[in-house]
Amino acid sequence: MSLPVDAPADDALGVLSRFRVEFYDCLYSRADALFELTDAVLCADGPVTSLVELTLTAEHRRGHGAMYDAVNHGWLEPRRLRRLLASTPLPRAADGRIVLAVDVSNWLRPDAPTSPDLLFCHVYGRGRSADQFIPGWPYSFVAALETGRTSWTAVLDAVRLGPADDATAVTATQIREVFTRLVRAGQWRPGDEHILIVMDSGYDVTRLAYVLSDLPVELVGRLRSDRVMLRDAGPRRSTPRGGQPRKHGGVLTFSKPDSWHTPEHATTCATTRYGRAEAFAWDRMHPRLTARGPWLDHCGELPLIHGTLIRLKVERLPGDRDPKPVWLWSSRTGMTGADVDLRWQAFLRRFDLEHTFRL
Repeated sequence: MSLPVDAPADDALGVLSRFRVEFYDCLYSRADALFELTDAVLCADGPVTSLVELTLTAEHRRGHGAMYDAVNHGWLEPRRLRRLLASTPLPRAADGRIVLAVDVSNWLRPDAPTSPDLLFCHVYGRGRSADQFIPGWPYSFVAALETGRTSWTAVLDAVRLGPADDATAVTATQIREVFTRLVRAGQWRPGDEHILIVMDSGYDVTRLAYVLSDLPVELVGRLRSDRVMLRDAGPRRSTPRGGQPRKHGGVLTFSKPDSWHTPEHATTCATTRYGRAEAFAWDRMHPRLTARGPWLDHCGELPLIHGTLIRLKVERLPGDRDPKPVWLWSSRTGMTGADVDLRWQAFLRRFDLEHTFRL
């Protein structure tokens, strides 16, 4: 949960007390043992390596048998917990909007080969060519991001991905359900700023923008550096001689600066961590879609999904004096320079979710 820095202490204690009472109500079976086990996890010193150690904490007042009984036969109602998380105070950006991040984190289970629905999860190694695949369970998370540098996020939803699940389709359904709960909880009302959703390059951001186009949300996603984007075809220069009009205009290749046309916006600002940050933004850029992958079953003509293409270049990164530029695509068009800066700054806050996973 998140409260303003200048909020009175009584308000924070009131929110925490309400959350604990309603969280207890979400426990339908073995409630007391599960509640104390949750307190023990939160109050334990250092990482939790075994369940038995939790029974030795002061917060867990029961024995080993009660702990195992709670784990094996306890029950927490997920839908009620999701509604509770959506109703707690959420962090907001400077303009008052909610910023959500979506990402997938793996629960690795290399020593549990008989666990159901295991998948091979891609794990990044420290050295070159050290990446590997380890059996585990991937989970899709949705969390609200704080403003500024922090290690805290407000997790709103988590769904385990199965072997036959399409990650993009699952994420779209997940975002739709989270938005519905936020509306019912009064966190978003008609007339408020669109909810900003940021994601990394593992997601098909243009596909998600098309699927969620009926919601008041804006998607900002990272694109790979070997991608291309296209401009609109524009009006015909000569008398038409039959045939279909052109749908696509000039091509912008990320890796070829000669193909870049003049950006609509170019902004610079100084940052304390990354030095000088420079952003270029091209309006109404769209990808070239083909009838394969997620568009294989699309009926009718493939759509043109317009958005704003942003190239971010910073002066330095921790341990890297010559960082590569980051390419972003936003589902909104017609931005101002200040809007462009808000988008890439919100994307950088997405990495706070990595700290939540490690915690």
